[in-house]
Amino acid sequence: MKTLQLTLTLLLAGLTGLPYSLGAQTASQHFVFQPLPYAYDALEPYIDALTMEIHYSRHHQAYYNNFIKAVDGTEMATMAIEDIFDKISHYPAAVRNNGGGYYNHTLFWENMTPSGPDKPTGKLAKAIDKTFGSLDQMKTAFTTAGATRFGSGWAWLSLDAKGNLFISSTPNQDNPLMDVVQERGIPLLTMDVWEHAYYLKYQNKRADYIEAFWNVINWRKVEKRYEKAMSQIK
Repeated sequence: MKTLQLTLTLLLAGLTGLPYSLGAQTASQHFVFQPLPYAYDALEPYIDALTMEIHYSRHHQAYYNNFIKAVDGTEMATMAIEDIFDKISHYPAAVRNNGGGYYNHTLFWENMTPSGPDKPTGKLAKAIDKTFGSLDQMKTAFTTAGATRFGSGWAWLSLDAKGNLFISSTPNQDNPLMDVVQERGIPLLTMDVWEHAYYLKYQNKRADYIEAFWNVINWRKVEKRYEKAMSQIK
């Protein structure tokens, strides 16, 4: 557990854009609401502009605002977010739900792009082939994780403390950094399978949304997260 915690502490810098130092004075200064890295309509036709606008400016913003309220004036206000998640079972549900919503969505926006390559390359590609057999088999496993998540939640491609890739899913706004999940690790790629992520365009057809998701992945960002994570583990 100590090895995993140290790894997570080192890796947050540069992987998500979220602050991890202890220098800020207030929660809103320490935890920043990042701007969307592209226009609302940039991921059309796979993710529609209205969904993106509502998802980012209302849902994500609400998670952030409520997270700030939950931690402001507490010891968590200037803690590293991975340290909060590492002991999330000891904190109020408002921190778990809203902190997860804030963090998870930040990664979700970052790992999508309107003009990325259609597959990973380099060390990540080799690791995927080694772990899953092929990119197609990894996609199948990831798709299954998202499709079979009952209710709301997320699908994840993560790196464990030994440097192994794994796929998992979490309910609600939980993520692999939290001490309440069965499989812990460093998130590399995530997919939101809450209905608000796809219902306006795809209605109840989650499978169609998941299929479309593969067209907008920012594999370069995922590769950078993977290489950064591996360099810290070694």
